[in-house]
Amino acid sequence: MLNAPMDHLPRRDSARRPPRADDGCDRRLIFKMEVIVKATADFAKIVVVDGARSFTDHDMHTPLPRRSFLQGAGIAIALPMLEAMTPAANAAVRPARPVKRFVCLSNNYGVYRDGFFARSDQAGAGYEMPETLRPLAKHRRDLTLFSNLDHGNTIGHQGVPVLLSGVRPHLAAHYPEGNLSVDQRIAEHEGAATRFPSMTLKVNESNFVSFTRTGVQVPAIDLRTMYRALFLADPADKKATAAERLKRQNSILDVVMEQAKGVDKQLGKRDQRKFAEYLEAVRRLEKKIEQQQPWLDKPKPNPERAEPPQGKGTEADLRAMVELIALAIQTDSTRAITLSSGFANGDFGLQGGYHGFSHHGERESHIAALKLIERNKMTQMAHLMDLLKAQEDVVNGGSLLDHTTILWGCGMATGPHSTKNLPLILAGGGFKHGQHQVYPEDANRVPAANLLLSILQNHGLKIDRFGTSTGTLSQLEWS
Repeated sequence: MLNAPMDHLPRRDSARRPPRADDGCDRRLIFKMEVIVKATADFAKIVVVDGARSFTDHDMHTPLPRRSFLQGAGIAIALPMLEAMTPAANAAVRPARPVKRFVCLSNNYGVYRDGFFARSDQAGAGYEMPETLRPLAKHRRDLTLFSNLDHGNTIGHQGVPVLLSGVRPHLAAHYPEGNLSVDQRIAEHEGAATRFPSMTLKVNESNFVSFTRTGVQVPAIDLRTMYRALFLADPADKKATAAERLKRQNSILDVVMEQAKGVDKQLGKRDQRKFAEYLEAVRRLEKKIEQQQPWLDKPKPNPERAEPPQGKGTEADLRAMVELIALAIQTDSTRAITLSSGFANGDFGLQGGYHGFSHHGERESHIAALKLIERNKMTQMAHLMDLLKAQEDVVNGGSLLDHTTILWGCGMATGPHSTKNLPLILAGGGFKHGQHQVYPEDANRVPAANLLLSILQNHGLKIDRFGTSTGTLSQLEWS
């Protein structure tokens, strides 16, 4: 889903609010000025809507605002990232904090282990690419394989929601940030930088990996909804309804904050600390609502492709979703994405379900099916890497892949419910890749949450702990 605006409301530990179907899209402010580029055959004119200034393209030393649009004949087309959007006198100067993105690709049933993992005696750069991962072979210098990382015994399918937090939901109260997932932590960090702070996606499978800090599982959207959220303008009545909802929520928060002043004076010191946490959650929501409002009237990017058909099979649907992910990153619509994908009966000429195949019992027919399904996932990951590598990142320099971290993994290791030695691949993002990293199998096992902490620090978060981490991941460096 596109982050729901009420997800950060405080909740009682004894009950979680279930996700609501009418939760709206989280649309956040990136700049206080709306900038439109009006193009004609003779000249281009930049208009700053707040009336501060207006100038023509003869002022070549003034950078083009990053969120610029070509507008005419009733359409508004978002410009791609251009060098003209950086100061002309400082074209080689990059932002103090690089713009980073995060994408997690996952499934819910683990992998066929013998086809996925590199041999444990082949640590380093000289490993033989495993059969399932061969579609990624051309990118081996841009990815890292891991062996013996996991979140401990998270009990079969219950491990799936633990992938991006390291924390089992029912134990969340024992951790400072609960079972907050990496993508949602990044969404908090980015704040108002993009229209959608995060996007939670699915293809022929549910997505169970995204959780807010209040423990709410973020619902996922499918291919058609993803396309329409990114590119189709909302009708006037929907905008009016969203505006009214935000106004109503603001009114409620005003009452809450006013009453809170009186309550706080009646509490003891311990309760005051707890109540302060409650008020901080309310303030976060208040700020979130404030940031959403300006996005209601900002035009969305106009895509160069038509809405992709849905239900054309797992291979076609997953490929189309991957291409939309690349477009979302290219248009800077979001910087945190999770996608869970599965399998539909009949795809690849197979009869059966992914779950059933995952309990293969060493049957050759089931193993062959798993290899087909999982090889397709690697093929689409390679396609995403191709798309991002081919696109220049004019904000940071290099390619979009250089500044987009891709994590492929699952919180359950294999179909027979093992959660030991999770299947994990890391790509892009400015990490130093090309290795198969093998960690201890004994009592000195390294938590997979250390990898999550490294991803967050690489993204720019100044934190030294996340979930069950004990530190950043050794043998993994980034620039």
